[in-house]
Formats: sequence, C-alpha cells, structure tokens
Amino acid sequence: MKKNKILNLGLIGGLLISVIFIGGCVPAGEPGAPGAEASIWTMLIPLILIVAIFYFLMIRPQRKKQKEHQQLVEELKRGDKVITAGGIYGVIESTSEDSIVIKVESGTTLRIARNSVTIKRER
Repeated sequence: MKKNKILNLGLIGGLLISVIFIGGCVPAGEPGAPGAEASIWTMLIPLILIVAIFYFLMIRPQRKKQKEHQQLVEELKRGDKVITAGGIYGVIESTSEDSIVIKVESGTTLRIARNSVTIKRER
C-alpha cells in the first residue's frame, strides 16, 4: 500500500512538472489575443485524457485485485484448502494474526505468511 501511494505521488508530481515544462515551450502570444487561452486547453485536454486512461486501465484494476486478495486472506479459516504463491497445495490446520499452518499431502505441516495464500480451493 505504501509503495502505491509513493508511486501515485511520483506520477502526479511528474505530470505537473511536465505540464510546467510544456507550458514554457509554447510561444507566448499577445496577452489580449483570443487564441491564447485556447492553446492552454489544447495542451491540457490530452494530458487529462492520458491520466484518465492510465487510471482506468492500470490503477483501478490493481486496487480491485488488492481488495479481493485482502478479503480472501481475512476469510481464511481452519479446514480451508489453499494454494500458496509458491504453488504448495495444503489444508489449513491453524491460523494466527500474521501466519497460518498448513498440512500438505505427505502430512508435513508448514507455517507460512497469510499473504502468501493466493487461491482458496473448493472443498
């Protein structure tokens, strides 16, 4: 979560800086000229569209995926069949706040981080 906030702030800062530099590259017209205000909008509209596309294609789906994973992790309970990020299949033996103990097919138990569970299989 902290990385995403830093990334978002960096992107917003980068966009603001690019707008400032692009604005400085436009030749200045006469102060009272009717086309002076229109040139600012012709620069900002594509930039706003790019930010909107970036949000709807990258940021929003990633947030949705993170919320679904967080809900999956919170709902884990004893007896659930799970698959870990490393591809280990197991059944949950016990849970704690930050880890779970799973039993694998050979009867071995493993303590893993709760966040490493990626899929909850049907019983």
